[in-house]
Amino acid sequence: MAPLSRGTELSPRRRRAVLAVMCVALMMVVAAVASLNVALPDLARATGATQSQLQWIVDAYALVFAGLLLPAGALGDRFGRKGVLLTGLGVFGGASLAAMFVNDPSTLIGLRAVIGVGAALVMPTTLSIITNVFPPEERGHAVGMWAGVAGAGAVIGLLLSGTLLEWFSWPSVFAVNVTLALLAFVAAIVVVPTSRSARGVRLDP
Repeated sequence: MAPLSRGTELSPRRRRAVLAVMCVALMMVVAAVASLNVALPDLARATGATQSQLQWIVDAYALVFAGLLLPAGALGDRFGRKGVLLTGLGVFGGASLAAMFVNDPSTLIGLRAVIGVGAALVMPTTLSIITNVFPPEERGHAVGMWAGVAGAGAVIGLLLSGTLLEWFSWPSVFAVNVTLALLAFVAAIVVVPTSRSARGVRLDP
């Protein structure tokens, strides 16, 4: 499929579908920043994690996520946004699935870091896809909705995790990640067009 160069090549309905998928993917990665916080007491009892290990289980995700945002965005522009998005969703969902069955704190720290890699591939790519798909007259509204989801994602993650923990144990927090990643992955295959930067984007290590 040839790279998409103009958002007007998609119908309004298709553009709305793309925006919905990007918002789901964005909410998933933002919610994961804080969603595990409410599960820490349960997690500590189940895994025997120390206070330091619990801190790293939380921070490993955010540290890797933030550190890789810029290079991950460049990868999407250079090699194709849809491919990088799907890779990120696969890494995010796969590592979250593995984390559901882990009882060792050190392994969980490593998996949270891997989930952060997936999140870094997803977040900037969602914005790049939105700005590419929507024509200038609609772009501001679409980006505004994207920003609103980014702002609300952390609160939604905390509320959802707290609700789940009323009935289930800490792996349910990762189960949400798996569910959202799978939903976004399948939907992205169907509705998101292939695109990359029209000019050569040189990687700058």
